[in-house]
Amino acid sequence: MNVDYRETAAYAAGLAFHNWSDAAPTTEKVIPVVGVHSYQPGQFFRRELPCLLAVLRELPPVAVVVVDGYVWLDGLSVAGLGAHLYQALAGKVAVIAVAKTRFAGAGATVEIVRGRSARPLFVTAAGMSAERAAEHVRSMHGPDRIPTLLKRADALCRRAGR
Repeated sequence: MNVDYRETAAYAAGLAFHNWSDAAPTTEKVIPVVGVHSYQPGQFFRRELPCLLAVLRELPPVAVVVVDGYVWLDGLSVAGLGAHLYQALAGKVAVIAVAKTRFAGAGATVEIVRGRSARPLFVTAAGMSAERAAEHVRSMHGPDRIPTLLKRADALCRRAGR
């Protein structure tokens, strides 16, 4: 799942798939979300969470959600977007967060290198171990650093926002 922000709205994209190695989703949804909070440092979840929840309501039930970012910002006490999403889903859906950049102080992060890139991805999770989450992300389709389906979600929301 991913969100693209524009002046008057945000566009949230979500994909459903059956297997971690799938090259294509079984379902794609992109929805506009109006009335999005402005960005506030340290409060990113207030802006992103409503968008993710809105697109999740349009998808078939899922067992795991993959988002861009972090679950925990300091190990296990300062909640990032992933922890807020996990809580909003009543802990019934695991959340894997995949970040492209290191967040200073984020603990319980598993670094993985994919494809031809030497730059790692930083994986955190709620509802499963970070190690298991990293195995799932590592096994996702695609020869590049960013898995195919994560790229697809990003492209869908950006295209909708144009």
